[in-house]
Amino acid sequence: MIVVTGGAGFIGSNLVRALNARGRDDVLVVDDLSDGTKFRNLVDCEIADYLDLDDFLERVRRGEDWPDPVEAVFHQGACSVTTEWDGRYMMRNNYEYSKVLLHYCLERRIPYFYASSAAVYGAGRVFREAPECEAPLNVYGYSKLLLDRYVRRVLPGAASQIAGLRYFNVYGPREFHKGGMASVALHFHRQVAAEGRARLFEGSDGYGDGEQHRDFIHVADVVAVNLWLLDHPEVSGIFNVGTGRSRSFNDVARAVIAWHGRGGIEYLPFPEDLRGRYQSFTEAEIGALRAAGFDHAFRDVEEGVREYLDWLRGHDA
Repeated sequence: MIVVTGGAGFIGSNLVRALNARGRDDVLVVDDLSDGTKFRNLVDCEIADYLDLDDFLERVRRGEDWPDPVEAVFHQGACSVTTEWDGRYMMRNNYEYSKVLLHYCLERRIPYFYASSAAVYGAGRVFREAPECEAPLNVYGYSKLLLDRYVRRVLPGAASQIAGLRYFNVYGPREFHKGGMASVALHFHRQVAAEGRARLFEGSDGYGDGEQHRDFIHVADVVAVNLWLLDHPEVSGIFNVGTGRSRSFNDVARAVIAWHGRGGIEYLPFPEDLRGRYQSFTEAEIGALRAAGFDHAFRDVEEGVREYLDWLRGHDA
């Protein structure tokens, strides 16, 4: 059996679908369906069972085992709202929960793959998996960084696989429930469809209008990294998961406009509450991932956006 926490969410549900494509339906999905709309992400998935987050965590704390041996845990469950400032909630949900599950896996030698984030780098200009590059701008980023630091201490003595994946700007199918935290590709698509124009921020941090750069990665490429690690139990560590090439928000908007065959761009004043808390540039250094043996070719923005919007054509309500 394979456990996917956050399995009704964005990356988690894409992982479940990819496991299904491999012929695996022995998947235990763990999530919090307080937002019941997320059920849509699981409708076309084949799973062995579903368990509420609180029930799952209670069983893990008690050290219970499942009738079927757990082959691996993909821990995607977390609060990913970067504007959430309730640090107590964030640390319990993202840090403490992840630690408890980590030790459960270590005791049973179960491979443990967990979601970290590029938010650990903050406003830095070097995005390498090294302590000197890490300076988060919000408590979300700090919660992820603290877990990474904990894992670094545990890794030398670990008898089983541990991999932390620092996701950069992920976009693609099954993110409809994320609201304001959904990718700019989805926001631009809906804006162009409804109003004929994509709305971008004016310049900030020395960048021109819409020229802030991020490393945008399609969710299918994120899933490919996760499954590659499952296939390579000898590989452990903390890895950036991005394309290695930053692109501007203008590039994403143009890709969306090209797909629609119409539209323009409107620039909005940069929000005051984001000044000093905004990553105007990210670009993953992926040397560690490549050195580990992952040689998958990542989609560029044009290919990835086109593929995503083709999918949305048949799925977006």
